[in-house]
Amino acid sequence: MNASLFLRHVRSHGFSAALGVLALLAAVPGWASTPDLRLEDAVRLAVERAPAISARQSQTEAAREEAGRAGALPDPKLTFGIDNLPVTGADAFNTGADFMTMKRIGLMQEFPASAKRRARQALADRAVEQAEALTVADQLQVQRDAATAWVTLWAAERELDALQDLRKQSALAVRLAKARLAGGAGSAVDAMATQAAALELENRIETAIAGVEGAQAMLGRWLGGAPADLRTGDSPPDFTRLPVNEETLLASIDRQSPLLPWRSREDVAAAQVDAATAEKHPDWSISTSYGQRERGRSDMLMVQFAVDLPLFTANRQDRGIAARRAELDAVIASHEDARRMQSEQLRRSLAQWAGLKRQIARDDSQLLPLTRDRAQTALAGYGAGSELQSWLDARRDELDIRVTHARRLGDLGRAWAALAYLLPNEEVRP
Repeated sequence: MNASLFLRHVRSHGFSAALGVLALLAAVPGWASTPDLRLEDAVRLAVERAPAISARQSQTEAAREEAGRAGALPDPKLTFGIDNLPVTGADAFNTGADFMTMKRIGLMQEFPASAKRRARQALADRAVEQAEALTVADQLQVQRDAATAWVTLWAAERELDALQDLRKQSALAVRLAKARLAGGAGSAVDAMATQAAALELENRIETAIAGVEGAQAMLGRWLGGAPADLRTGDSPPDFTRLPVNEETLLASIDRQSPLLPWRSREDVAAAQVDAATAEKHPDWSISTSYGQRERGRSDMLMVQFAVDLPLFTANRQDRGIAARRAELDAVIASHEDARRMQSEQLRRSLAQWAGLKRQIARDDSQLLPLTRDRAQTALAGYGAGSELQSWLDARRDELDIRVTHARRLGDLGRAWAALAYLLPNEEVRP
């Protein structure tokens, strides 16, 4: 049994059952209650423990290592062999028979055009920047997801608490119905109706407990190795205030996490255009070899230069350049589409968040007190001799409104999390 649910099961199953459970827990070595987990701590732990972040950091390190060698010269090549070896006649495969035969060893070094080397280095540097941008974007995504999981657990706990608060009223209705039946003023139907209402409440509480446990598993997924009985406590952040104002959010679309990688993608595509353009510059190489001949003949030294001749660029290099430019245009267009999509999503999220704030304020100031007073008044009236149906209707409405309010609190918290973790700046973190 989860420690965070122990008291709930005490109320559900009675004091004697609770003593048995307590004795069982006491026999388990190392059992202890888990302290409340604050939102900021959950977010921090999620970033520290997220495998996706570790993977992205490794990819960034790999990109840096690749950049460190991008502009280097190719390795030199060792050449060796035999030149002019007879293969027919009486002197076949005799290395000393012909004066032209010699054993040769040498080195060859290729020198790519400096423009190509600069373009390759620039492309590798842009790849590092892209990996770093993706790392920041992934960190913000993990923060949003962990915050959403925390809010989901917090809202599930509020829903469970709201339902448990109605137990006293339900128990009072059962006692009143029994008392009226015993006094001859009530009916057996009313007594059974109040008992059925109490049982229905317990069923809804069990459903809420399952919701809490599911939310604990959801949050535990981000914390990796966290205890199963996570609790959020009763001190959430102020979900009616964002860590950065709405005007700043609307003016910072390009700096928000969904768009962070796009600038580096454009830079990578532009660097690929430059690399394709540099292919028009010819490479060259130098090779030298030393040839040894037999029977006192003089040895030979050979030095050779080779230069590429990019003469037919129209069907080779120019087509590669055109392809890379088309890819760059596609990235630019996709970037603009992503920018418009993010702007739309931001405005919709802000509208949803503002609407939820107004609804919750109305719930807290008017609807919840009204439904509570209505149910209490109806129950008091039943105790004074009125019909039970008025309380059953009021109680049903109060149940639905309390659950709806708790879920609306979760919607507000999730909308807040979606807006609070958009920008990477540390000064705007909640």
